[in-house]
Amino acid sequence: MAGIRLAPEESPDPTQLHPSPQQQLQAGREVASDDERSVAADSWSIKSDYGSTLDDEQRHADAAEALSSASNFRAASDYSSDKEEPDGDAMTSMLGLQSYWDAAYADELANFREHGHAGEIWFGADVMVTVTSWTKSLCIDISQGHMPNHVDGAKPEAVEQDDKYLSCWSVLDIGTGNGLLLQDLAKQGFTDLTGTDYSEGAIDLARSLADRGGFSSIKFLVDDILETKLERQFQLVMDKGTLDAIGLHPDGPIKRMLYWDSVSKLVAPGGVLVITSCNHTKDELVQEVENFNQRNIGMPQQPNIVADQETPRDLPPFQYLNHVRTYPTFMFGGSVGSRVASVAFRRN
Repeated sequence: MAGIRLAPEESPDPTQLHPSPQQQLQAGREVASDDERSVAADSWSIKSDYGSTLDDEQRHADAAEALSSASNFRAASDYSSDKEEPDGDAMTSMLGLQSYWDAAYADELANFREHGHAGEIWFGADVMVTVTSWTKSLCIDISQGHMPNHVDGAKPEAVEQDDKYLSCWSVLDIGTGNGLLLQDLAKQGFTDLTGTDYSEGAIDLARSLADRGGFSSIKFLVDDILETKLERQFQLVMDKGTLDAIGLHPDGPIKRMLYWDSVSKLVAPGGVLVITSCNHTKDELVQEVENFNQRNIGMPQQPNIVADQETPRDLPPFQYLNHVRTYPTFMFGGSVGSRVASVAFRRN
């Protein structure tokens, strides 16, 4: 998800007048604890023709009950910043609201129609290219029966194989924004591509950009990951910044749990989820998945759902697969980190 209003050319310092969403996301780290620092879109209003099969009230109630039993849970209102920035909390909450993204994409769509501007590339073009090329290599490895190297610090080797390995990978980009990530995946050789976003303006912009770039085969749908109406599963699900927006909503902790519940249903067994975040480290994302796994292992089977004979209930839904190791790093407080993390998880 990405979108900012372009400041007028005469503005003396547009970055101060209109901080970019990524800057605001990074500011959000200062007002959230490690465990509660979630990230991605608010309760998206669905305007598609798909019929819902989810009991939304029950899902919200289950998430709230799980959170209330967590010993380290704190409500969003309990967070405070020791910095003298009275609007800090307002900025972090604003990025979790659909109204913000609707307005942002209305501006970007207007800029595209008037000037041909594609809009912001979330996390930058270099990160996008790194993620898509790394994901291609990962998928080819899996298609060939090779498991990625799990040793931290080892750099994945470049893989140059025929794009035929990618033809079986159906791809979903959640919170697709302007859809440029899917265009880059298409350039890498993926062909079955779908992007969803809860903002109609984002989908309109993504379709327009795809048509202009010669990628009209990419499918775009208005849909909310938290209350998704999609009825198919995908071999590869991409999230670049969507999880980073969820925790910024006032009900971020609950919505983060709903996110994992929905994502686990969209990733096909044996499929891959790739999350790129500027607000979580690799270890934090792994812990987030481990928390979800612990909540779901051994849960009773839902009525009218036939259990997969090849997937025992004691297996965790996701397992860590690999992560990008080529992002620039920095040292702080004796620890090494990077401003962006991309982590892949395998669906059991």
